[in-house]
This record gives sequence, C-alpha cells and structure tokens, in this order.
Amino acid sequence: MSTIGWIGLGNMGRPMTANLVEAGHTVQGFDVVTEAVAAAAEHGVKAVDSLAEAVAGTDIVFTMLPKGEHARAVYLGDDGVLAHADTKTLLVDSSTIDFDSARVLHEEAAKAGFRFVDGPVSGGVTGAEAGTLTFMLGGSDEDVAEARPFIEPMAGNIFHAGGEAAGQAAKIVNNMMLAISLEGVVEGAVLARRFGLDPKTFYDIAKVSSGDSWPLRTWYPVPGVTETSASNNGFAPGFAAALMHKDVGLALAGGESQGVDLPAAELVYAQLQKLLDDDLAGLDTTALIRNIDPNAEGLPN
Repeated sequence: MSTIGWIGLGNMGRPMTANLVEAGHTVQGFDVVTEAVAAAAEHGVKAVDSLAEAVAGTDIVFTMLPKGEHARAVYLGDDGVLAHADTKTLLVDSSTIDFDSARVLHEEAAKAGFRFVDGPVSGGVTGAEAGTLTFMLGGSDEDVAEARPFIEPMAGNIFHAGGEAAGQAAKIVNNMMLAISLEGVVEGAVLARRFGLDPKTFYDIAKVSSGDSWPLRTWYPVPGVTETSASNNGFAPGFAAALMHKDVGLALAGGESQGVDLPAAELVYAQLQKLLDDDLAGLDTTALIRNIDPNAEGLPN
C-alpha cells in the first residue's frame, strides 16, 4: 500500500485518516494541536512532530484545515508543503475554503512543479466516520484519476466537478442552498405548529408534497419527528451553526467576486449571525429555529 501525509487531524481529519489506515495505508499525521495528533495515533496514524515529517516520502498529501488563510499558510509558507514535499507527490486539499484561495493554491502549486486537486467533502463527522463522504474534486482528469483510489476508502460518492477550484465552487454553492432550504424548514415548522398542526403529521404531508427537501427529511427541527434530527439531542451539533455561517459567508464572498446578488443567502447569513452573537455557535445549524421561536421544543435552557 501507499504512504500518505495528512495535515489537520480535527473532527473530520481524525476519522478520515482512520479509514485510510483501515484500508492498509501508512498515514503520517500532523496537527498543531498535540491532542489531535494523539487521538489520531490511537487509530493507527503514525504521529509526527512537524509538517516536514508528515510530507516526507509520501505518495500523496491531504490537508483538512479550517479556513482559506490556514490552507494558504500550510501550502505557501516558508515551512509549508510546497517547501518540503517532493514534486512527485500529489497534493489534495479537502478543506472547505474560499474559491479565490483555492485558485491561488492551484496556481502556486503548478508554479512550484506540483500536481494539485481541491477536494472538499460533504457529509460531516458522521460521514467521515462511516467512510461515506461525498468528495467534490477540482483539477485535471489525470490528477483526479490518480487521487481517486486514495479517496475511495473515505467516500460514498466521488465527483469530478471540473477544473481548478471547481470542487470548492460545488461545495460552496451546495451548502448555500442547504442553508437557504433549512431556513424555510425552520420557519415552516414554527408556523405549522402555531396553526395547531401536529409536527409529525405536517412532516409526513410536506415530505410527499412540494415542500419536501433534504433538510426537511433529515433535519426537521422538532424532537421526535425524524431520527437524524439534532433536536432529539438538545441541538448538539451534527453541523455546527459556526460552520454553516462560515460556508454561507464563502458563498457571499463568491457572489461578490463573481458579480452575483444573493439575497436569500444574505438573509440566512444574518440569521446565523444571531446565533453567533448569542454565543450559540456550537449548537447545530437547525437551532436557527430559535430565531423564529425562542421557546422551541428541544432547545437547551
């Protein structure tokens, strides 16, 4: 099997690397948080003390980082991936970052003689643990084909979205649409309840009618209606409000750079901002229902 370098062993990176280890690969893992490295080591990752050690002698390097500025620093810094990796190593960034940063990483990697794929994922921590993530890949046909066998142990779906930064573009637009749809679901759930409708009855009606959507079927924000809703667990995060706020912000930044007006995205961004302002960034995104009904069932006190 192959040797894989991995930088970023947080909530997503840790289970993703565990699946690669289970598939028989050697994974050299690094994170600036030492506790994250230790946790990954418990699942078979070879813990290393530096980025340089993580990328040494690898066939492919993955990064899973919080924001565009972190990805730029990790790849382009004086002590970064481009400075230490062998140019034969394929580079894959699975962070969710802004479109412009993804394009810069492609451009700078090419200038330095590297092959680069942007490969953000959808599916959250649950999908990372189950190895069922959806990967959206941006890059050349040849580079994506080379990356695919390494991605398969972590993925349920793999899409080649297009050329450079196309993976990030697909992820940003998808999550913007999810957030907008979810805002409709939380508003509808409250209004239906105020009309006196039983939540499960209304859910069953909407699920087979024109109000149907993925967040309705999967995240309906009233306890006891859908098994996969965070409302059943006090709105503990499956997809934290802070992360959705970040992703919608990426969409708005993209809209600005591409000259596209996004009024619905602006609305839901403001609604997410209310949760952050009230120190509720760590709740699940479906806690958006609090802005419509502060006394909604299942919300923590």
